Amino acid sequence: MTGHQSLSLADAANLSGAPVDVTAVLDHLIREAEAAAATSIGFPGAVDLDYGEVMTRLGNRLWNNIGDPADLGGVAHTRVLEQAVIAWFADTLAMPRDDRWGYVTTGGTEGNLSALHTAHHRHPTARIYYSTAAHYSIPKIVRMLGARGVVVNADAGGEMDYAHLAAQVGRRRRWPAILVATAGTTLTEAVDDTTSIRTVLDEYQVNGHLHVDAALSGIPLALDGRLRLNDDSGISSIAISGHKFLGVPTPSGVVLIRDHARNTASRITYTATLDTTITGSRCGLAAALLWHAIATHGHEGHRWRATQARRLATYTVNQLNAAGWPAWRHPHAVTVVMPTPPEQVRKKWLLATDGATSHLVCMPGITHGQIDAFVADLTAAAPPRLIPRPRADGLSTPSRTL
Repeated sequence: MTGHQSLSLADAANLSGAPVDVTAVLDHLIREAEAAAATSIGFPGAVDLDYGEVMTRLGNRLWNNIGDPADLGGVAHTRVLEQAVIAWFADTLAMPRDDRWGYVTTGGTEGNLSALHTAHHRHPTARIYYSTAAHYSIPKIVRMLGARGVVVNADAGGEMDYAHLAAQVGRRRRWPAILVATAGTTLTEAVDDTTSIRTVLDEYQVNGHLHVDAALSGIPLALDGRLRLNDDSGISSIAISGHKFLGVPTPSGVVLIRDHARNTASRITYTATLDTTITGSRCGLAAALLWHAIATHGHEGHRWRATQARRLATYTVNQLNAAGWPAWRHPHAVTVVMPTPPEQVRKKWLLATDGATSHLVCMPGITHGQIDAFVADLTAAAPPRLIPRPRADGLSTPSRTL
């Protein structure tokens, strides 16, 4: 880093001091990212897809999709690609063609906000129910909406406790319910059972809105046929990330909402479009990148990617257990849960950690070689601590201490 060898990146990038060596700063960022890539296995972001063609051809100009994706007025830019992306996601989820709407978001949080804002507008007195394993964006959104949130317990594996949900709904049956189910919780990739949730609502004759936060697992589960937004599902909305399973190189996602559940939109004169989205202006480049991933791989290509990632997760669990580390995963998951490794391992390997529990995520593009290297470092470290592990009955039992 010529001229800045002794300076930190923050010093080199400081715009209020001496002239900035822009090339050196960018080179430094790239070197750091490339050096960290081999040991970055804790957070979900696929690294197997090549978006170079899109970035090279479209990355040097503004692509701004303003207003409603289906609107014919205003600035279009990549809106036609956004429409194709929404149609592919909705078709994959078996969403009725005459009752669907959506747009490309900045990620799962905006998708959740858009869906819950819609639901709260229709049911302003509703209580919003979500589990202790739900994404941190959910309680944040509840506060933003000024709504009343109800926290539901989750079991040891991260799935919602339906008996506790029933108790909570039963106490509040006089009000509508907005239920947030999770398809791929952040720590264990657990999936809440929307059929069980609907059974609880039916039991107490409570109406409202069922939303699914499927940021991580939405696409693989939809390709499996396990996640559907058809009329029988009772699901009103869903949010899915684009930078996780699809590995789009910018935070992005898709929100889908049943058209009959949406709010009335207003037309903005100077943009000549309907104002139906959270941000108004949306990243047209993100829509193009999502479209590229779909167009170049299709259903079968992405189904193959999901299968390979799950196989690697199975391999990882087997290797860790063979090395004496009590790791586990849900059958559908690419997330491998384990006791938190010693600090020297965590300094080298980027893992997601919550107290005594950590996880790694076998996203497409993670290799057997990376897993083998990680396991080798673990075997050279101190033995793991005692943590709870899920049993088949949904309870927990202590893992053995080595």
